[in-house]
Amino acid sequence: MVSKAAVAWETEGILNRYIEECGVKCELITPQMLAMPFYKGELVALIIPAGFGNRLYSSLLPALRSSRERVRDFVKKGGRILCYGAITTDADTYDWLPFKCEYTHEFFSAPINIDKTKEFSGITADFNENMIDFDGYFTGDIAEDEVIASAKEGRYVIFARKYGDGYFVLVSTHELPSKEFLRKFCTANVEILF
Repeated sequence: MVSKAAVAWETEGILNRYIEECGVKCELITPQMLAMPFYKGELVALIIPAGFGNRLYSSLLPALRSSRERVRDFVKKGGRILCYGAITTDADTYDWLPFKCEYTHEFFSAPINIDKTKEFSGITADFNENMIDFDGYFTGDIAEDEVIASAKEGRYVIFARKYGDGYFVLVSTHELPSKEFLRKFCTANVEILF
């Protein structure tokens, strides 16, 4: 088994250290690396932190758009993408995904309603599920069986989309994922070429 992830961001931060503390090898993929057609990395999971779509925080969105085919191929071959909230009101921040997903940016706190039977429901295991912070919620082409968690007024805050042999997991919780979730999400039999 291989435990390996990458965080897509400009610099290493708390998320990289947290992933390493979970026993998962973690590397940084900068927007410049992501956008380069000749960049080749071998990973199990790619993690896209909150704020990726907000130009005040990050220059990651243009790189995601330019590498959309590589992102899709990575997941199709069995890779996993964990993507957090864009933290922007700009439209189409998820247009690099192979499906329609809309995101409404709104900070709020609420209890989370999580379906514990779903494969990725352990992401909130370290949270106080009676009151979680969110940076928004998702709408669009999301099937009921893909929804892992919702918050007040039925807002979708975590969902997973199977794509080929891999998964896209979208999350608008404003919290670090649980350690056990990260260990499982970032571990597989083989690394996938990105």
